[in-house]
Amino acid sequence: MKEITSWLNNSLYIAPLSPACKMCAQGSKMVVLATGLCPSKCFYCPLSFKKGGKDRIFANEWELDNEDDTKKLIREAEYIDATGAGITGGDPLIVWKRVKKYISLLKDVFGSEFHIHLYTSGLKNADRIVELASVGLDEVRFHPFPEYWSDMDNSPIKVSIKNVLDTQIDVALEIPVIPDMEEEMFSLIKWADDNELRWVNLNELEYSERNCESLNNKNYVAKDDISAAVKGSQESAIAVLNMANNEDFDIGVHYCSVSFKDGIQLKNRIKRRARNIAKEYEVITDEGTIIKGAIYKQDAPLDQLFTSLKEKYDIPEKFIFLNKEKSRIEIGLWILEKIAFELKMKGCKCFMVEEYPTADRLEVERIPLPI
Repeated sequence: MKEITSWLNNSLYIAPLSPACKMCAQGSKMVVLATGLCPSKCFYCPLSFKKGGKDRIFANEWELDNEDDTKKLIREAEYIDATGAGITGGDPLIVWKRVKKYISLLKDVFGSEFHIHLYTSGLKNADRIVELASVGLDEVRFHPFPEYWSDMDNSPIKVSIKNVLDTQIDVALEIPVIPDMEEEMFSLIKWADDNELRWVNLNELEYSERNCESLNNKNYVAKDDISAAVKGSQESAIAVLNMANNEDFDIGVHYCSVSFKDGIQLKNRIKRRARNIAKEYEVITDEGTIIKGAIYKQDAPLDQLFTSLKEKYDIPEKFIFLNKEKSRIEIGLWILEKIAFELKMKGCKCFMVEEYPTADRLEVERIPLPI
């Protein structure tokens, strides 16, 4: 009997574990949303309104202008020192030619060891997976619908799965952990083991802006006030792992918690990006966010204020920056704290700003200065 290994932030697994999961834990997997389009309408889909049902392309949080905007794709991989990419959607196979192009490019730029896995419902263009494997796809994760978890021999994607098993790539299943469906999930794992798939990934069911109404309509609730996870999902996952562990399975089973995704995967990924993009006046926190000072003034040209600040306070170029896009002057927080009162008296608004080092620069907190 194999052991259930306790991993990070309540994540658990029975070996073997996908190389992709290990890279996610390190924050070195770039998330490529190839499209938000999808042939299925899963009630639990967590994709945002911004992306779901729309043919938009993202490399992590950085939106590509179009399919040919591959410079951003490569640059984002470089910013996080990526060792691989997970191609997701929607369903990437809707735009399989686009996916083929990206796989070929990433392998050409970063080498054959750059690990690429892909998620799919398998409902459309599944026959193209073999072609994607020929240009370097390393792993495919099929998403069977819950009604087939205990009846995979009658699943519409059974043939597609078995066709991919004839290739050299790793074949897996990935599903959400729906509470009180332990028997069905166990049946799915048994079927996957019987058919020599490599692993089954179980994701903690979670709320999002787009699926909250459908989850509420099914009487699900959040497990606590600070988590987006659904109550009972983790308990069901643990029960399924224990059931699988009592069998002589060769297959790996991984339970991925919401806190693993947020507290490990995302945190480590933004830390990697912060190290590569932070300017000298920006301070990286333990969480990977960036802190700096920001100066606003509406009734005066910022470029004049920028020049006068540098000269009056003898501020080195590397510690101050005129951000025209955000209409503000950015400056080392330790410098701004010393001059904020004087600037306030002259009509400036000064803040300590904390933001993510991601392409969208999502702001976490803004504190007025002087305090």
